[in-house]
Amino acid sequence: ALSKAITLVESTLEKDQKKASDLISKLKSNNNSIRIGVTGIPGVGKSTFIEKFGKQFIDQGKRVAVLAIDPSSEKTKGSILGDKSRMEILSADKNSFIRPSSNSGTLGGVTNKTRDSILLCEEAGFDIIIIETVGVGQSETTVSKLVDVMILLTITGAGDQLQAIKRGIIELAHLIVITKDDGDNKKNVKQTLVELKNIISINPPIDENWQTRIEKCSAKEDTGI
Repeated sequence: ALSKAITLVESTLEKDQKKASDLISKLKSNNNSIRIGVTGIPGVGKSTFIEKFGKQFIDQGKRVAVLAIDPSSEKTKGSILGDKSRMEILSADKNSFIRPSSNSGTLGGVTNKTRDSILLCEEAGFDIIIIETVGVGQSETTVSKLVDVMILLTITGAGDQLQAIKRGIIELAHLIVITKDDGDNKKNVKQTLVELKNIISINPPIDENWQTRIEKCSAKEDTGI
């Protein structure tokens, strides 16, 4: 039912849009969920991280919904939508719901219907809503307006890419997480941790109660999650 409802709100057909509008207007306000945005540069392992991250909440008795936004092709307008296959363990759990959606060319890292999809997941009783964005860049700041917590994933050796997006998502991230802290990469992770602390030290706090924190983790070794 939740999948059908999200398909309805994402439809561009006029008759579906009216039904979707009626449906959204009937939703009760549920302020008990926690909305978490997860973004990161390509190759950072967003899906692997989210699978381990989501499982932690499920083990605590929570219900977890993942809204994964995929980029759509400029030529064919199609998307791969392969996130479910990358989160096999999480997608098989009865307390999880994973929904890949195409961004249909919308900038900001999300789709223009992500907010409605979040409301539907909340109505369906999910405690944790994780939004996995398309990728990362200065334009991908829309998602930060939809979530309570913004997590930016990065890897070692990504200094130039991070500098390029510093004025965008870095200023809005509550947590910056260095992934792949395992094996021979541990030394590089420590160095990256210091570099990132220097970068964020010159940024103002996100608000009066929170200064961006930097953590490290390994989904492979299940540490730091």
